[in-house]
Amino acid sequence: MSEHQSFPDRLRGGLSAIRGSIKRKPLPWAVGGLVAVVAIGSGGAVAIASADAPTPAASASGRTTASATPTRTPSATPTPTPTSTPSATPTATPTPTPAQAAAPARTCSIAGAASAPGLGTFEGFVMNATTGETLFSRSGDTPAQTGSVMKTLTTATALAVLGGGHTIPTTVTDEGSGTIAIVGHGDATLSQGGATVYPGAPTLAQLAQQVKARLGATPVSTIVTDDTYWDDADAWDPTWPVSERTIGYQPKVTALMVDGDRANPGAATSPRSEDPVGRAGAAFRTALANAGVVGAGNAQLVKRATTSQTTIATVSSQPVSTLIGQMIPNSDNTLAEMLARISSRESGGGGSAASLSGVYQRALATYGVDPAGIVIKDGSGESAANAVSPAFVAHLMVPVAAGAKGLGTLAQVLPVSGQSGTLTSRFTGANAVARGAVHAKTGWIDSANTLGGYIDAADGTKLTFAFYAIGSPRASALPALDAVTAAAYSCGNRLTGS
Repeated sequence: MSEHQSFPDRLRGGLSAIRGSIKRKPLPWAVGGLVAVVAIGSGGAVAIASADAPTPAASASGRTTASATPTRTPSATPTPTPTSTPSATPTATPTPTPAQAAAPARTCSIAGAASAPGLGTFEGFVMNATTGETLFSRSGDTPAQTGSVMKTLTTATALAVLGGGHTIPTTVTDEGSGTIAIVGHGDATLSQGGATVYPGAPTLAQLAQQVKARLGATPVSTIVTDDTYWDDADAWDPTWPVSERTIGYQPKVTALMVDGDRANPGAATSPRSEDPVGRAGAAFRTALANAGVVGAGNAQLVKRATTSQTTIATVSSQPVSTLIGQMIPNSDNTLAEMLARISSRESGGGGSAASLSGVYQRALATYGVDPAGIVIKDGSGESAANAVSPAFVAHLMVPVAAGAKGLGTLAQVLPVSGQSGTLTSRFTGANAVARGAVHAKTGWIDSANTLGGYIDAADGTKLTFAFYAIGSPRASALPALDAVTAAAYSCGNRLTGS
């Protein structure tokens, strides 16, 4: 309970004292008391109305600029004019309670940092994660390319549709007459064994050993590769640079592949092939031969849908929560695309790239944000045709920062400024003031560099934000993004958009 007495209590105490005085000296109060009561009634009513007036609240979208914390304005509460008996008239100005304490003045600007040439065409949005108040917006409601900040939306969608415990199977069916089929369901971590960028992944050897145990001495003459879990006609988005595949950041998005289709399974960045499904089939054939499956070494590979429902072998990926932990810190495009397509397939979208906008909108709405109008071309953020505003990212980060509705899985693996993931070497020099305080996903494509997440600000305020630097070179964009983020950290709840 507060140590401060409220105005209504003090008013009642003052009136009790007046009544006692009237009993002792009734005549002097006949006129003077009437004047005093009129003054009390008038001034007190104004004071109570001022103390109880509603404070402007954030709208449902959380994007109003009205503070959720009232600002104390003493001049707005008039004190009545004293009568000839001032000692009998209580003050009309209530003692403020902690809830009525003045909000910090919003006088801290990041305008200079937000105008740095290295930011190119800059879009940015910062909000107080607790009150929902918009603290800063520079074209913050304008949808634009996200880069790999998109992976936060992909993660939230996968958690909403699949759940953190979901695993992705790869199966083998027996069609009889010497024909078996390996059937993919989107697990890009399935490994040949040995070096892998996905520790703990299932292996082809595990599948092959199960096949050998079931077939015994029965020979295999044909191996079917089935990647029809979704249509691979849109396995490569036309807006992706081909260099993303040849250098090794992104494979063709097929439901069956091994080691993310990397030429070097142990390297995160490694050239990918023109035929992930064929590469997976060849690797499976080798695993079957090594397991002693009769005839497997010379078996024919055929790409089509399996005709059998008789499953003779199954392995599963690690849980989605683990895959998210492998995707976010390293910004793995392959896992992002797989989680996007699997989320589409499992939610009735068929697994196509064209379905993603609708799939994401429905899933993200379950977190209490408004995803109307977002355009999702891929799960990784590689496409410059994606369109999501910084304001939307910042609003999504509110439940992420709070760990609400399972989103703690994402909060726990976001890179931390100067400490982990793709932010390990960032926030140096003057920007080191924010090291350890920024939890955010980085983004980098040829046309934009981005950053979005939450900040544990210097004054203890939790801020959520997204900053896009569009059209500037990476070498100048990164330190400029760090600088404007560090400036927001220093301002905290005093941040002003003016």
